[in-house]
Amino acid sequence: MKRRTFIKHAGHLAAVPALFSSIPGSSWVNRLLSVATETDRVLVLIFLNGGNDGLNTVVPVDQLDTLNHLRPHVILPENSLLGLSGEDKVAFHPSLMGMRDLFDQGRLQVIQNVGYPEQDFSHFRSTDIWMSGSDSDELLLSGWAGRYLNYEYPNYPQDYPNTTMPDPLAVEIGYSGSLLFQGPAANMGMVISDPTWFYQLIDNEEEEAPDTKAGDKLRYVRLVARQSQLYGQVVKDAAEGVTQQAPYPDNNPLAAQLKVVSRLIAGGLKTRLYMVQLGGFDTHDAQVESGDHTTGEHATLLRYLDEGIGAFMNDLRFLGTNERVMGMTFSEFGRRIVSNASLGTDHGSSAPMFIFGDHVAGGILGENPQLDRSMTYADNLDYEHDFRQVYASLLEQWLCVPGGDIPGVITKSMDTLPVAPDAGCMPTYIRDQNQLAGIQYISAYPNPMNGQATVSFLSTGKELRITINDISGRELRTVAHGQYPEGTQEITFSTAALHPGNYILSYQSEDIRQAKIIMKQ
Repeated sequence: MKRRTFIKHAGHLAAVPALFSSIPGSSWVNRLLSVATETDRVLVLIFLNGGNDGLNTVVPVDQLDTLNHLRPHVILPENSLLGLSGEDKVAFHPSLMGMRDLFDQGRLQVIQNVGYPEQDFSHFRSTDIWMSGSDSDELLLSGWAGRYLNYEYPNYPQDYPNTTMPDPLAVEIGYSGSLLFQGPAANMGMVISDPTWFYQLIDNEEEEAPDTKAGDKLRYVRLVARQSQLYGQVVKDAAEGVTQQAPYPDNNPLAAQLKVVSRLIAGGLKTRLYMVQLGGFDTHDAQVESGDHTTGEHATLLRYLDEGIGAFMNDLRFLGTNERVMGMTFSEFGRRIVSNASLGTDHGSSAPMFIFGDHVAGGILGENPQLDRSMTYADNLDYEHDFRQVYASLLEQWLCVPGGDIPGVITKSMDTLPVAPDAGCMPTYIRDQNQLAGIQYISAYPNPMNGQATVSFLSTGKELRITINDISGRELRTVAHGQYPEGTQEITFSTAALHPGNYILSYQSEDIRQAKIIMKQ
């Protein structure tokens, strides 16, 4: 048994006393089993907004001489780097001491050289690519996580919340919803603007608005914000069920978000996906301080990341939820190989990703970036792993999506990586319940389709429109349009004009919107 694997399992045993103490009474086994079956797996996504410099985060120490030559303005001193147990070719940035410890325990995995073909260097476009799972020359109007949630809960949002799924499907902390949780028909997530808003929701406390016209507008904005949060009460109820958490660092924006996430998970929300973010990684200048390259903007950001993940992992164990949670970091791109003259780095291509949790495979996946002293500012790192391989791997190995269904979520077939191959999966009856939750207004069979298909739809007697769209949302065919008698109706049509691939079957009638992913063989 590898040292990291032994430490990982020893850590699980060490957490048992804390679990005993956190669950009062003699029914802790039933409570644990109840939590496992009711709330299932959770995936927490951490977006490093701006483009993280991978070469200074996971440093290829076997090529330090070359790095010194290519990026003298930002290179880290060799004696400051954090060595990893069992690895002699890579080291961590000195700000990542806690993540180094997680790696040594086998609870953190590094995936090297993650990117995609024909890298786009625009922040906005590349972010959309990572959020949607598209090719660089493809425009998708839904996010990969939104399509997964649409696959898991196909009848959303009609008759939601319900007894099967009373909680938000996803939670995003940020001032506006991203493309990530946008589904084919509706946004699948709830937005918590920031941790301050969350605690105001819990405590029902907020600063009194001034008795002015501006104050009136502020009161109205607050009212609309509360009304728009469909799941505000269930979030509040879940949070109020957790009265104590492990310590988190002060003045750390990522830690503050992760503390909220941990509290909601422990409070019993059945929410599958969470996204938090840490901005500031667009380090064109002041990435390092001239007198000490171990300090500067990048060092501060990585310290936030390190302390945030470390506190989060400790809190999960303290609250007894660590077996159910896995996390992933991602950024829209890396930085250039060659540094600039402003103590920074410019937009680049591939970079490493971190996967963390008690069930992660651990270790380093992939080879070090290949560097050469003759490289120039125009050169970029080649990618070894497509970012959608990571998504597909987490979907299959952690969220338990059958391999044959993954192309309907990712929109293309992807080889998987050993991210959590031994995690096991929950009973399929949970997915069966999720598939039936809510009101089903539309379905198609067979799916995948062959020569012809039948669309079954529920008519309310009002005008409706059913279309087949490509995966980018472009309408290809109208299946039905007009008023139909109330009740279930069926229309059979030829699929001969459709090329093999994924499509969106869309239903619209007044305020009803529902969409299903269908496939043509």
